[in-house]
Amino acid sequence: MRKKVIIDCDPGIDDSLALMLALSMDELDLLGIVVTAGNSPVEMGMGNAGKVLRFMNRLDIPVFRGAERPLKRPFVNALDTHGPDGLGGSFLPEVPESEFVRQEKDAVTFYREILCGQRPDTVSVISLGPMTTLARLIEQDPEAFGKIREIVSMGGCFRSHGNCTPVSEYNYWCDPDAAAAVYRETDRIGKMIHMVGLDVTRRIVLTPDLLTYMKRLDPEIGGFVEKITDFYMEFHWEWEHLIGCVINDPLAVAYFVDRALCSGFESYVQIETEGDLARGQSVVDSMDFYRHAPNAIVLTEVDTEGFFRMFLTKLLRLRETPDLLADLCRR
Repeated sequence: MRKKVIIDCDPGIDDSLALMLALSMDELDLLGIVVTAGNSPVEMGMGNAGKVLRFMNRLDIPVFRGAERPLKRPFVNALDTHGPDGLGGSFLPEVPESEFVRQEKDAVTFYREILCGQRPDTVSVISLGPMTTLARLIEQDPEAFGKIREIVSMGGCFRSHGNCTPVSEYNYWCDPDAAAAVYRETDRIGKMIHMVGLDVTRRIVLTPDLLTYMKRLDPEIGGFVEKITDFYMEFHWEWEHLIGCVINDPLAVAYFVDRALCSGFESYVQIETEGDLARGQSVVDSMDFYRHAPNAIVLTEVDTEGFFRMFLTKLLRLRETPDLLADLCRR
């Protein structure tokens, strides 16, 4: 049975790759895309979602406008990382309004209608950006939020260093109050968030060799991926001396479909909201100091080759995984 899912994102280069992967998976029934302010402002993010949907020939998927700013903090985008258009400076043509399924209703209304209209516990959320829209849903209709089957969140870090401060990952740093609210509410109703944080996503590196291989196997899709990731690769080289780019968000989608790709442990997690030093830090009680029931599954190990096997096979619509993949993942 296909898994019903809503993707809440902030496209964004790696968000766009995650959407491409999700749209290539027969295992998923993508009910809609919610765009929340994060990597890019909402209007830009909605346009970028439309560009991905057009390329994937899936303009039938509805796109909803989420929160345009964090709950309490000033909004700080990540266009320095994702390029002036949020897609690596590719400046792909905009999708005409007549083709784009932008919804007039806001994202919170969409969440409420879809969660209350389906059988309880049948719709999951993959959160790839700040959790502001989900936090707004909690404020307006906690009962509807409680009907979410699972939340898989690309965010946070445990033992890994942060990517926008020494201790914080961007999605939780951008709106720490929203992330804290979602973790608190999940704890209150006795559910757990799957935290796909930097401990595992840092090991998902799209290298030039892998990209060249993708272009050989499918010039059209590989060329599109190259167009939107070239800036991202330059950024990673400048700031981390990494040959390639970390594509965080596709791992959350892959893990949602195949739990064998990552492993970790259950723990109680809180998100720091005060001050600038530790803003957005995901504080993981790994030693059970508080003796509190866990509210998260913190992922710490990942099968990198297994991920790229899925990523390439699904995205490029291959019948079987190419033999060279294992060697390319080791480089």
